[in-house]
Parts: sequence; C-alpha cells; structure tokens
Amino acid sequence: MTKDLTSGGPAGLIFSFAVPLIAGNVFQQMYLLVDTLIVGRFLGVSALAAVGCCGCLMFLLVGFVMGFTSGLSIYTGQCFGAGNFTGVRQSAAACLLISLAATLILTLLGILSARPMLVFIQTPPDVIDMAYSFISIIYAGAGALIMVNMMMNFIRALGDSKTPLYFLIFGTVANIVLEIIFIPILGLGVAGAAEATVICQVISAALCFWYIAKKMPLLWIRREDWHLSWNFIWQHLRIGLPMGFQASVIALGAIILQISLNNLGETAIAAYAAAQKIDSIAVMPMMSFGMAMAAYTAQNYGAKKISRIDEGVRKCMLMSGGFAVGIAIILITLSPLMLEQFVGPGQTKVIEYGHLYLIIDGINYIILSLLFIYRFTLQGLGQSIVPTIAGIMELLMRGIAAVFLVNAWGYIGACLANPLAWIGSCLPLAVMYYYTRRSLCRSYKAAH
Repeated sequence: MTKDLTSGGPAGLIFSFAVPLIAGNVFQQMYLLVDTLIVGRFLGVSALAAVGCCGCLMFLLVGFVMGFTSGLSIYTGQCFGAGNFTGVRQSAAACLLISLAATLILTLLGILSARPMLVFIQTPPDVIDMAYSFISIIYAGAGALIMVNMMMNFIRALGDSKTPLYFLIFGTVANIVLEIIFIPILGLGVAGAAEATVICQVISAALCFWYIAKKMPLLWIRREDWHLSWNFIWQHLRIGLPMGFQASVIALGAIILQISLNNLGETAIAAYAAAQKIDSIAVMPMMSFGMAMAAYTAQNYGAKKISRIDEGVRKCMLMSGGFAVGIAIILITLSPLMLEQFVGPGQTKVIEYGHLYLIIDGINYIILSLLFIYRFTLQGLGQSIVPTIAGIMELLMRGIAAVFLVNAWGYIGACLANPLAWIGSCLPLAVMYYYTRRSLCRSYKAAH
C-alpha cells in the first residue's frame, strides 16, 4: 500500500504519517528498554551497569544503520514522488546490494572491535565480561538490524508508515516473551537479552520481506533492474553514507562521555543507563515528526512542489513542539516512578540521579524537536553535508561536557551534554535550511 504525499493538506498528511512512526519508533526502542528493565530487576545493578556501558557502542551501530538505510531510501522516495517507477525498482535493487556489503563490513568490524572498545571506554573490570557477552552478540546480528531497517524504509519511502508499526509491535511482544524465557527461566544472563533482541530483528525483517513481496508491486525487482551503473549506486551512497556517519559521529561523542561517566562509579552508570532508556522513548515523537518530514520532503521535492515543503515545515514545528512540551511535563513529574521500575524501590540514589538527567533533558526538548525537523527536511532534499557538520557539532559539545563539565561538576556535567549537543547541532541546520529554502524558491521562480 503506497501513499502520495504530494497532494492534500500538509499538516494532516504529516500527522497521519508521523503517528504510526511514533508508535513504531517507540516499539523499536522497547527492544532496548525491555533489555534494561529485565536485566535491572532480575540480574541486579551490576548487570544493569554492564548493559549501560554498552549503550554508546550500541548507538554507534544502531545509529549508523538507521541513518544509512534512511539515507539510501531517500532516492527511492524521490523517484516515487516523480512518478519514476522503474527508478523505484532500480533504487530498491541498489539499496539491497549496498546493504549486503554493509552487513559484511559492519559485522566483521563489530566483532573484532567489541572488547577493545569496552577497554577503551574504561568499562569497570567487574562488569566488562558481562558487557562483552552482550555487545558481541548485538554486533554479530548486525545483518538483521540492517535488513529490518532497510525493508521498513522501503515501505515508508512509498508513503506507508503503518505497516512497519505492525511488524515492530509483533517483534517487541516476541522480544518480551523471549527475554522472560532466556533470563529468569533459562538463566542465560545478559547474553540472553542480546540473543532475544537479534532473534526478534530477524523475525521482523522476514515479515517485512514477505509484505513487500505480496503487497508492494512497485518494489518487485526485475532481472533488468539489477543492471546498475556505479553512478546510480553513488547517488544512493552520497546521501546514505553521510547520514550514517553523522549518526556515528554523534555516537563518538556519546563514547567520549561514557568514558567520563564510567569514572563516576556504578551508581552513576546505572542511573544514566536507566534514564537514557526512558529518554530514548520520550524523544521518539520529535524524531518521528522529523522522519515524516524526510518522506514528505523527498516526495514533494521529486514532484518539484517546493512551496509545500516550506508549509509542511511550519506545520510540523507546531505539532512537534507541542509534543515536546507535553512529554517534558510528564517526565519531570513522573520519572521517579518510571526509574523505580528499573532498579526497585530501594535504590534511592540511582532514582535521584536518573530524575535529574530527565529534568535537564526534558526542559530542552523543544530545541531537539526543531533539530529533527531541520535535519530530516534537509536530508529529504538530498542535502547531506550540513547534517554531517551538525553531527560533528554534537560530537564537539559532548566532548566539551566530558572533558570539562564532568570534571568540574561530576554527574550534573554529564547530564548537560545532551542539551549542549542539541544547541550546537541545531544552529547550523537552521541556517542551512533557510538558505536552501531561499535558493530553491529563486530557482523555481526563474524556471517559471
């Protein structure tokens, strides 16, 4: 089932596209949330700290894959918006070939680098073995992560954001069931949490492939569609690689911060890990509105409807900003109860630290909502350099927090890393968006 985003009211189209994305992204984050929740309650604070130490390393992989596959599918969406259905099939073929190559490279690099990276980020010796058993399995399953994200981005590029939601719901429920079987029943420890996550990603990828084969004839690749030029493949890589590296650069900032955080002790690590999982779900509405803008912008740019893009950005800012304020209020008032579910009622200091993290992040969500809209809109336009520069700004800001603020203010300094990164990243994105908008409007007027 495809959906044309080039006609109709922009606000209604963006909202209806974003709502399934919000639910889908929340369920995707539930994979990690369930890991943390079950590990913390059944295996204790030490195991929670071990998984927490892996958070930045998981982000390095997951962030690259999500950005990379999303970038690859931008060209697919542009072809669909332009009515070039042969291009849609050829784009799908190119994306699959690139994804296969990425699977081989990332799996090998991940497995070889897992323990050295844990040593590099100064993982406490008493939890490093547990951390390695977790992250090595996640890296070994990189192929499943790549394929499920690629398939879902194919479906979204053609305007369908609901179907991926159904597969994510199924995968999340299956993950919860497997976590309960693998950890408290079979006693597989933190390795069981990682195994359950990978298995569920394989299931979700298979479901997406089945759906595309049965329901989306525009993506049925023919024999002649595999005859691809290097230039055609490069059109995908020039968007996908910067978007993937942008997420990786951001992850490097998180790794630098994790090094400083690991020196603050087990309580700080556990608190940050639990709060980060709640935070990762809380930001999903803002991120989902941004992702909706990427699909909306790609189709309208392909159809050369520039004025609709600008109108969509304005409407999306109002909707995403409203979500940001509402979620911030919820976190500030209710996060202690949420954190208690991870560590139990007796861990007062962990809950106090986690609450502080969520207060500081929550009051800055409005900045994050703008960041996502600018970033994904530029990506939908095929702009990849400035979003990468914005990612470098995030790296620098988190590095400043890790080197200076954590040393000066301890845990509070670590909590300030996200807001500083968001501000540093949002500024160049906003400047480039308005510059690009003006350039496109001038080009459109000159052509007419």
